[in-house]
Amino acid sequence: MIKLPSGIEIEKLIDDLRILSWEASEILIYYAQILKDSNNKSNILKNDNIDDPVTLADLKVNEKIIENLNKKYIGVDWEILSEENVKISSENFDINSDWVWILDPLDGTKDFIQGTENYAMHLALNYKKEPCLGIVLIPERNELWFAYGDKVWGENRNGTRIETKISRNKILKEMILATSKNHRNQTLKNLIQKINFKKVSIMGSIGCKIASILRGENDIYICLSLPMKSCPKDWDFAAPEVILKAAGGAITNLNNEELIYNQTNFDQKGLIIASSDKKTHEIICNQIREIIEKDEFLLNSLNLKEPQE
Repeated sequence: MIKLPSGIEIEKLIDDLRILSWEASEILIYYAQILKDSNNKSNILKNDNIDDPVTLADLKVNEKIIENLNKKYIGVDWEILSEENVKISSENFDINSDWVWILDPLDGTKDFIQGTENYAMHLALNYKKEPCLGIVLIPERNELWFAYGDKVWGENRNGTRIETKISRNKILKEMILATSKNHRNQTLKNLIQKINFKKVSIMGSIGCKIASILRGENDIYICLSLPMKSCPKDWDFAAPEVILKAAGGAITNLNNEELIYNQTNFDQKGLIIASSDKKTHEIICNQIREIIEKDEFLLNSLNLKEPQE
């Protein structure tokens, strides 16, 4: 297990993060209630970008997390990479730092605005560009998921533990897929149809999807960003990756390669597959690739076709 920065004890850190997460939950639920009255949306929305909206809730949680981490851990040699701060400027962030907090104060902002329960807060601690500690908070479900090393657990606000019920050894067509509500494209729809999953579950927030895999409600999540189009970022995947891996799952690209963090623009491009069983994950990736290679539309859309000599 990775040793934390000098002077940091994991038990104390978890306790602090627990308190901080539930405070963030209160902020998110407060603004979610305000948004139930459509007349209030203009007061909560802080930009006019319908593809990448920002709300007052994003900003308040962002401020709460960063302020508290800086105040409680003065002088600790770590950086904080936040989605909301990067939208303003990334110049003050040292991308080469060994220890980096990666924060998404509100994952699933579109769902949050639409009044669904599928939004989350993500917070991960990366060591040398690899997530080692992760938190996924799902306020509307009263759920807080922790993972450090190979330990993972969920808990409610009152401290009641939530056990993982992750499924194992399923073949592709036996799986229930969790897919996006607001970030789907025709190529992904065609791929899902070709695979012919047992069932498709539509929900927002990557954190919510991964938590649903831990609860045994879903088995797999596929994220697809097309070439030259927008794609998810480090803060979308870092915390969910930690909790899924600690539970025995896996998350890779189509070639079964690990996600790489702190790249240019913090992009996580292409086709990303998160599944419930690391032992069968490579087989699942290969099966999906075979389906793509047999379909001309999918092959061309994903730019996987070998160039002609």
